[in-house]
Amino acid sequence: MISSRVAPSPPSVASPTLFLRRTNLRSPPRTPAATVKYQRLRLQPIMSGGGKGLTYKDAGVDINAGTELVRRIAKMAPEIGGFGGLYEHGDGYLVAGTDGVGTKLKLAFETGIHHTIGIDLVAMSVNDIITSGAKPLFFLDYFATSKLDVDLAEKVIKGIIDGCKQSDCVLLGGETAEMPDFYANGEYDLSGFAVGFVKKDSVIDGKKNIVAGDILIGLPSSGVHSNGFSLVRRVLAKSGLSLSDQLPGNNGKPITIGEALMTPTVIYVKQVLDIISKGGVKGIAHITGGGFTDNIPRIFPDGLGAKIFTNSWEVTPVFHWLQQAGAIEDAEMRRTFNMGIGMVLAVTKDAANRILADSSVVAYRIGEVVHGEGVIFS
Repeated sequence: MISSRVAPSPPSVASPTLFLRRTNLRSPPRTPAATVKYQRLRLQPIMSGGGKGLTYKDAGVDINAGTELVRRIAKMAPEIGGFGGLYEHGDGYLVAGTDGVGTKLKLAFETGIHHTIGIDLVAMSVNDIITSGAKPLFFLDYFATSKLDVDLAEKVIKGIIDGCKQSDCVLLGGETAEMPDFYANGEYDLSGFAVGFVKKDSVIDGKKNIVAGDILIGLPSSGVHSNGFSLVRRVLAKSGLSLSDQLPGNNGKPITIGEALMTPTVIYVKQVLDIISKGGVKGIAHITGGGFTDNIPRIFPDGLGAKIFTNSWEVTPVFHWLQQAGAIEDAEMRRTFNMGIGMVLAVTKDAANRILADSSVVAYRIGEVVHGEGVIFS
């Protein structure tokens, strides 16, 4: 049985023009076949020194397969690569993004925490489209399960509605698919997409505007957000702890590992749009799969890179535990997780001073744009 949930009177759309799609690598909610999303970036194998520490590849994400998929898709759609896709419409662009929540769903099933996973789903798409300066307009979701549990589905959809409220956008509709024998009992899958709008003269495009000397401002994350959970689950298994155990090293604050890991993704829409409205923002990177290493360079023109000051912000305790319990190398952590920074803005020096002086904004000066390629950590 398949049913649609659609709001009346959808807006009309104009002529086609553009292009882009942002994606990342993440392992699937169901095991055997790996789901690999693609990005128009050079993907390098993740390795651990001496074979001691866990890696994302150990957890089931096949980087080589992802690289091959990128190569094939680039032949068919050479314009892919942005965080959101732009579609020309009147005096501006519709900006679209789509995503899921990956194997964080596995933890939702194990913890029974279903009321916030919908926030994660909305966040992953709206946080992508605001990197172009777009205000989210509406969101649609897809909820699939083998046997519909109405009470559970209601909790999930309520989280989606909460995420839309935080994003100041509308849940326009969705799809509920009941597919017997396709999923394990009590399990479901989620995906969704968001559409926003930005005027042509307000598009944020770092590749056209960023120069050496610009400042990198980091906005804090709430934790792991919605990427890297295949590695998270492998670390949990290695640690010998359970989701109901207290998170080690959390400065004496009581929180279980399950609660810490299920903390919903921050929705940056209102904060980022407010910062943009005050001027000086040249580029924005959403720190998801690929971490600092792969996401920040995506907004730079050729010949520019990032110098990151590694002690310039407070790393969330959950990342300290993950690294220690999994014996994960620094480079692997920085490529897999957000490390406490969920959004990075490249701004002018004046804008940086203004943002950091604003007591209503929690932000860090985490680095600067430099000549070169990639990301340097110092």
